[in-house]
Order: sequence, then C-alpha cells, then structure tokens
Amino acid sequence: MPQTTLYDRTGATVGSVDLAEALFAAPVNEAVLHQAVVAQLAGRRTGTADTKTRGQVRGGGAKPYRQKGTGRARQGSRTAPHYRGGGVVFGPHPRDYTGKINRKAHLKAIRIALSAHAADGTLAAIDGSALSEPRTKLAAELVSGWRSERPLVLVVAPGEDDLARAFRNLERTHVVEVGHVEAADLVWARSLIVSKSALAIFEGGDAS
Repeated sequence: MPQTTLYDRTGATVGSVDLAEALFAAPVNEAVLHQAVVAQLAGRRTGTADTKTRGQVRGGGAKPYRQKGTGRARQGSRTAPHYRGGGVVFGPHPRDYTGKINRKAHLKAIRIALSAHAADGTLAAIDGSALSEPRTKLAAELVSGWRSERPLVLVVAPGEDDLARAFRNLERTHVVEVGHVEAADLVWARSLIVSKSALAIFEGGDAS
C-alpha cells in the first residue's frame, strides 16, 4: 500500500499516512491524462476575442476614387481588408472552446495524476487542524524547504478553512477545494500538499 509523510504546522514529520491503492497507485495512461488536461485548459478560455468584418466597420458607402483615369487599380470601398481601418479577414469571433470529456475519463485522469505524485515522492499530507490561525507566515515556513526544488505548489483543502486561508496568499501556490480538483491543476503542480481531512474525502469520494 502506498504511503506518504504526514507533517504538522511547523513542517516537522509526525508520521505517515496510508494511501488508497485505487486512487494513488493507478496505472499510467498518458493518452487519457492528455485528453483531460487539454479539455480542461480549453474550457478555461473566455473565447471573447472579436474582430469586425468589412460589413461591420463604419464607412465604405462611396468609392475611394473614380473607376477609370487615375492609373491605379479600381477600388470599391475603404472597408476592404487592405485598407487601414478596414475589415479583418478570417479574424477571431466569440466562441466556446469547451471540449467534451466523459466523466469516467475525467476521474481516471485525476487518479493517474495523483498516482504520479505519489510515485515521484512529491505528495505530502498535513494536519490542517494543527494550524492555530490562518497565517501566511506559517504556510511559508512549512513549504520553505520544498520551494527550492519544486516551486509550484498545489494545496488541496476540504474547504475555506485555516489551511486554505494560510496558503492562498503565497506566490506560485494554488489552493483548491477537494471537490474541485482537476487533472490540469495536478499536472501543473510540482509538489502536492493535501490536508489530512481532504485526503479522507478524496478516498471516500467519487475519484476513488
């Protein structure tokens, strides 16, 4: 059965925690993990970029100059794309980038990413109840030894508790509620910190 180290609020080792094999020892499937990450990152795009076509820009009612006798090529409207201030050809327009991924594939990708952290030794559990107050200084001291080697930290908390409030102001640190963890967050993180209570929810929830 896989295990991980359990830390207290000072960063001292206070024991170890057994991890569920179904959740932290899943076989690696890079194709499923890649599909989930691409779909999740695409879904975060706002898709609000927009440009005007030649039919939407203002002006263009009259010819720029007469048809013949100037020696220049004939022109019909200043809204043409080759004019300054004219319409844009094949420009972006508002769209939805959301990609479809099955729920089973989504959960499988989370298990794969969690298993990778467990296998690489970048997963740690912390007793969040030991925090006396939500102080960012305590959180910085806790991860000071990890930041030199693994600067991008993902903290998984059971909710808006003292642990989440202590970590959310740290740079290069992302705090997420256990029910909202995505494979893209786990892949982004170089080290993963899971509170002891969030770990119990993880192993007893749908992801397991």
